[in-house]
Amino acid sequence: MAELHRFFVPADSMSGDVVTISGESLHHLRTVLRLGPGTELLLLDGLGGCCRARLDTVGREQARATVVARWTVTEHPCPLRLLQALPKGDKFDLVLQKGTELGISIFQPVFSGRSLLRQQTDRSTRWQRIVSEAARQSRRPRLPIVEPVRSLSKALTLINEPLRLVLWEESARPLQEVLPQKAPAGVALLVGPEGGLTAAEVATVRAGGFLPVHLGPRILRTETAGLAIAAVLQFLYGDWRHAPHHDHSRPAAAAPQASPFASG
Repeated sequence: MAELHRFFVPADSMSGDVVTISGESLHHLRTVLRLGPGTELLLLDGLGGCCRARLDTVGREQARATVVARWTVTEHPCPLRLLQALPKGDKFDLVLQKGTELGISIFQPVFSGRSLLRQQTDRSTRWQRIVSEAARQSRRPRLPIVEPVRSLSKALTLINEPLRLVLWEESARPLQEVLPQKAPAGVALLVGPEGGLTAAEVATVRAGGFLPVHLGPRILRTETAGLAIAAVLQFLYGDWRHAPHHDHSRPAAAAPQASPFASG
């Protein structure tokens, strides 16, 4: 059976037998794909809830679809909160797009002392659209959280992940040295701006339990570094060993997850 077109809708709209589709999802359904009544869709609430639905009507303001089947998908990525010092221009858009594909759970944009981007308009709507589209295209059933922009000091007060890492080119410890054999309950990763973190900022985050690490002899761009570590964590602790979910049937229950860390 062909893959169904996927659309994210608000969770409360999926509670009944008929689902209303509006906003960006309606625009994509109606204007881009030009789908009509009778088409079957895969609707997702961004929290793991999925339903196969048959399109009944398509209007300018909304579309309506009848639920045919529903199920819940459980994600098994390594829970990762990325504290990304905002880079200049639109580079954070790339971080959001590729980070969503790599299973990042929470994006926390921050201002730090050497951030080149000091003032900007509210981009929350744009950023949410980017992660929604990236999740749809990568067949991710859950939407990551994009937190409001915060100062580094404020963002640090919200950390609850047990493993905390900060990329720092002056660190003597390679990433591999600090990664545990057993998958951590959660990871917080701080990536500095183009100019790097100041010595005072590194001292502050170290006092908050962050371990400074480096990624070898090459210096990665700020928009690349977090993605590189996300891929490593996903490989070691995440769900890359799980089979893809199929849209046309209810996914089988995931097998218990064994430790993915390979020593030596």
